[in-house]
Amino acid sequence: MSGKLYVVGTPIGNLEDMTLRGIKTLKSVDFICAEDTRVTAKLLNSFDIKKPMISYHEHNTAQAGEAIISRILTGESCAAVTDAGMPCISDPGEDLVKKCYANGIEVCVVPGPTAAMSAVAISGLSTKRFSFEGFLSTSNKNRREHLESASKLEHTLIFYEAPHKLVYTLEDMLGYFGDRKISLCRELTKVHEEVIRTTLSKALEYYKSVTPKGEFVLIVEGAKNTDEPLTIQDAISEAKKLVDNGMRLAEACKAVAKWTPFSKSELYSKLLEEQNG
Repeated sequence: MSGKLYVVGTPIGNLEDMTLRGIKTLKSVDFICAEDTRVTAKLLNSFDIKKPMISYHEHNTAQAGEAIISRILTGESCAAVTDAGMPCISDPGEDLVKKCYANGIEVCVVPGPTAAMSAVAISGLSTKRFSFEGFLSTSNKNRREHLESASKLEHTLIFYEAPHKLVYTLEDMLGYFGDRKISLCRELTKVHEEVIRTTLSKALEYYKSVTPKGEFVLIVEGAKNTDEPLTIQDAISEAKKLVDNGMRLAEACKAVAKWTPFSKSELYSKLLEEQNG
């Protein structure tokens, strides 16, 4: 008879957020598969848990995944954890869950903290409807397609971002979304937890002068549903914000043209007219 896979949530920063059920589960399974065994070892040591671990990450999903499935099929139980938060969300654990179902293995969830839900709860933006967009691709083509698609959604958007990519991402969001409200949630549950509620243009201006630190969850206001048509002056104002934040005039017009009914050339001509007085 096969064993089970337990998907176990772990703290996103504060060890006191580890649940009693999570500790009990990690103590009871035969082995643990972890994104980074060094990180998970610190967690296990904190709660005096001594279990063998298997490294399971994006670079070894095929080989390690088969080994894990094989052990579970022989009757062993396994707990899947990530470095922080809920496994299997923007995480290679997603593939492991699929493999388990394909092999008739039962999967049980032991819920715990998640950065996305924690951030949206304190964002100050609408929580009636939202979508988790995860990390933007490093591929320019995929990144553009993702942002263009997301720009049309009227509900709140949730993104993850690393500090060294934050300014680049804010620039892209301002270009594709316009100057929307945003809550930037940094280092949630940790000593330096911070939530900045502002607009995309102001956030970009701030982080161009202040070096971003820590992992970010970005909660972005959805597209406005309004019966009032967008005027060309509205579009020009958005393009000016991009130019004020360092974008070239032609690029700013191209960015704004993507989410407004006005063409790049039309906006460019109007802006040149205004500049030339």
